[in-house]
This record gives sequence, C-alpha cells and structure tokens, in this order.
Amino acid sequence: MMPNRLVTATFVAALAVPLVAQAAAAQPTDRGAPDTLRAAAPEGFVIGSAVAGGGHHSEQPYPDPFTSDAPYRDVLASEFSSVSAENQMKWEYLHPERDRYEFGMADAIVSFAEQHGQAVRGHTLLWHSQNPEWLDNGDFSADELREILREHIMTVVGRYAGRIQQWDVANEIFDDSGNLRTAENIWLRELGPTIIADAFRWAHEADPEAELFFNDFGVEGVNAKSDAYYALIKDLQAQGVPVHGFSAQAHLSIEYGFPADLEENLRRFDELGLATAITELDVRMILPDNGVPTDAQLAQQADYYRRTLVACLNVDGCDSFTIWGCTDKYSWVPVTFPEEGAATVMWDGFVRKPAYFALRDTLAQTRDNR
Repeated sequence: MMPNRLVTATFVAALAVPLVAQAAAAQPTDRGAPDTLRAAAPEGFVIGSAVAGGGHHSEQPYPDPFTSDAPYRDVLASEFSSVSAENQMKWEYLHPERDRYEFGMADAIVSFAEQHGQAVRGHTLLWHSQNPEWLDNGDFSADELREILREHIMTVVGRYAGRIQQWDVANEIFDDSGNLRTAENIWLRELGPTIIADAFRWAHEADPEAELFFNDFGVEGVNAKSDAYYALIKDLQAQGVPVHGFSAQAHLSIEYGFPADLEENLRRFDELGLATAITELDVRMILPDNGVPTDAQLAQQADYYRRTLVACLNVDGCDSFTIWGCTDKYSWVPVTFPEEGAATVMWDGFVRKPAYFALRDTLAQTRDNR
C-alpha cells in the first residue's frame, strides 16, 4: 500500500471502544452458509480480506469502516476465514509517540477474528513507509534506533502471541531492480542489512509459534526483485534465522499481462521449505467515462483472480490467500490511481462480481476434488 497520513490515535481509540463492546455481546456469525468463500475453501486453506481502516479512509467522506459499518463487518465474518489489518497495525497507527502505543483498533480486529473463528495476519513490523513523524524525523543514534525497533517488535508481537498466526516481518525491502531500499528505509539506511535478521529473531523470540514472512509487491513472477528475496532467504536460512514464509502481495491490473510464472515462482520458495501466501490481491482497471466496467473488463478481472488462486492452490505450502478488501466502496485503488478502480470482488453494496464467483467456484472445485 502507498503511504498516507493517518487519523490521530485519540480518534482511533474512541472508535474502537464501542466495537469491542459489541463484539463481547454479539453471538458468533454462522460460518456454515454454503454459498460463501470460507465455506467453499478446502480444509486447511484460509481465505482472507484486509480490514478497512486508517490510511486513505481517514480522508474520505465516511466514518471508519470497521467500527461504523455493521453490514461490512457481517460480510467480513461470513465470507472470510482470515483477516489482515489494512493499516491498523502499521507503525503510524500503533506507535504514534516514542513512549506511547495505541492498540485499540488492533485489539478490536484480533478480538473480532477470534469471535468469528478467523486467523489473523499481522502487517507489518519493518517497513519504509507509514512510519510516525517522531521516528522519521528523529535524531537517533544507531544504538537507539536498534533498541526502538527491538522494543516495538517485542511489544507488538508479544502482545498478540498465540493470537496472530502469521506476521509480515519485513515489508517491501527491495526495489524493482532487486536492490535494498537503503535510501528510503530508515532501518536499512541507518542500521544496515543485518537488521533484517535481527527483526526476524526478535519476532520469533516474542512469539515462537508465529510464522514469519517477507512480503512485497511486484514479486509475483520470477524477476530481479523476487530473485533478490530468494538469494537473501537462502543466506538467512544458512545463518539459522527464523524465516518461515514468502508472500506476494499481488496488486494486479488488467492493463498489464498476468504473471504467468506465479506458480513457478511460489514453488521455488516452497522448495526452500517456506510457507508461501498471496496477501494483498486486487485487480484494478482503467474505468470507462461512465465509471462502469465493461463486461469484458469484468471477465478479465475474474480470470486474473482465478489464475492467482489456482497458482496458490497448486503449491503445497501456499495455504493463505488474502484479497486486499472485499468491496469497491472502501478500496484504496481510486485514491492512489485516480483513473482506475473496481478492483475488488464486490460492488459498493456488497453485490458479488464475476471475480467473486471465480474465486468461490475454484475453491469449491478444489475442495471437492481433494
């Protein structure tokens, strides 16, 4: 996701309070409905969505989606067996001041997931973007920065130990040419590449049961960027660093060709003994002047969703598949790509698109054939 300034921690905490109360009083959602994504999924395969909130949402003419939109929460609960915080676990949200954390929204998401029998993916611990101003503009020594990162990881991962199954530990650390983002990433710039291994070690110490991932966009196929991850992970494995997974975000567009070597790429990481995952799938398109996608565009979008899912299903270690939001109403795409949109599997009113049925039918066929 692209960086956006977030709402104040006080506002976030105020929104979270009523949701926690609702969660405590509500009854678990019926997870047996036969026509949902989670019901169609094969045993052991989790189908997830990002939980809308923070980021671009704070700039839109609607209240925070997760805390204010009950029908939206119903869809999250009924359709998905996994959730990821879209922005609410990023540094800017969780750690707005050096000596202060704001866990209200993250706590609410984890509690919601537990009530509805869902796994949680934690996102993210070490990243160049969406850091708080006190960190980006601070005057810290290398030793101070290292301790700040260690304390953050130990605090955040430790708080949710046993409750968050997978963490994106290092996010988007390479550029498209496969070079480390040493200019953009404060941790790499000030502490050097060895901080990557430290971050994984600290996360593992804080929760030895959690699966720890590298996560990035533009790594769907075999290319310079995914090659860089492959080489780095092999090196870290040789050092005994607890790296457990590699995930491709899969922010795709029908304006570009589908990454036909996605399955091949996931398989080579699987052969290193890693879990693999699709973590942020959406498929955007340039909209016609009337703002309504054509049937041909929707069919191509559905094909991209289906092919991404098939690639994951065909790799033994790929058992976590997350779409980056379920409804166009709350999608980040039109904010970041003003001429593009319609990137998710549901229209604004949660009406299912062809892409939704492509996912559901593929899941059901795979389940029935296993």
